[in-house]
Amino acid sequence: MTGPMLEVRDLHVQIASGSGLVRAVDGVSFEVVKGDALGLVGESGSGKSVSTLALLGLLPSHSSSVTGSAVFAGQELIGTPDRQLRSVRGAKVGMVFQDPLVSLNPVLTIGRQITETVRTHLGLSRAAADQRAVELLDLVGIAAPARRVHAYPHELSAGMRQRAMIAIALSCQPDLLIADEPTTALDVTVQAQILEVLDELRRRRGMAVLLITHDLGIVAGRADRVAVMYAGQIVEEATTADLFARPSHPYTQGLFASVPRITGPVQRLTPIRGTVPPPTAWPDGCRFRPRCPQAFEKSELPPELLPVGPDHRMRCWLAEGKAP
Repeated sequence: MTGPMLEVRDLHVQIASGSGLVRAVDGVSFEVVKGDALGLVGESGSGKSVSTLALLGLLPSHSSSVTGSAVFAGQELIGTPDRQLRSVRGAKVGMVFQDPLVSLNPVLTIGRQITETVRTHLGLSRAAADQRAVELLDLVGIAAPARRVHAYPHELSAGMRQRAMIAIALSCQPDLLIADEPTTALDVTVQAQILEVLDELRRRRGMAVLLITHDLGIVAGRADRVAVMYAGQIVEEATTADLFARPSHPYTQGLFASVPRITGPVQRLTPIRGTVPPPTAWPDGCRFRPRCPQAFEKSELPPELLPVGPDHRMRCWLAEGKAP
């Protein structure tokens, strides 16, 4: 195929709540190219997970409104009836949810949850689906897969549950894998193992990956591009190498300044002051303005994504005059 595998344009998500209308996602645009990985980075509450749930029609229709465009492999997803989206979810787009203990069905074995997916989308016989489940658990590095396929989620460690979630997401060989915080609550060793599984599968299958995380260290070396989200908007987007070499938005710079370093001279961490504002009351103008150490008079106006270099943009008035 030519062009991006997934092209999202001007995505807006509004959710009705008891405290008012939540503008969870406000004009987000990004692309994911076949075989590449895009890292979607930001603090909790920035709209990363809601964006992907909206793409796949997984938000409750009675309390949410989704507008914009999301074209996957030539098919528009926004506004598509749920019955048609079922042929995309699981089959062409796999998703690894944040908390496998919550996302997995506690009364069904891991094997049953894999076979349900492949029998629904691939039409396999029960015997073929059972064999496929064992192969998938082996593929993601679960020891003794023929035995573990009969285990229930609570009988597996956190790392094995996460691997089982990846196995379910990959069961129909999707073209795009969305991994939403795939290493949350895992220790560092298991985190590295899970990320290595994703890297190997991406290289082997050539699938695109949308990696959602709040950890800049996870996207380093694993994503081709990074989009930084804050308060429902993308505030900076660049290649991973360029973003790490030249973080330009004050929010991105704040994220890097908050990360402890294990090499070089000892430095005091500089946390970003304040907290993310509630989505029912985003600030006027630049949404990072109340927390920004570089805010100035023009920050009271809402900025657009402006170029600061080749294939590098940021949503800040400081970008004026920096384009090559």
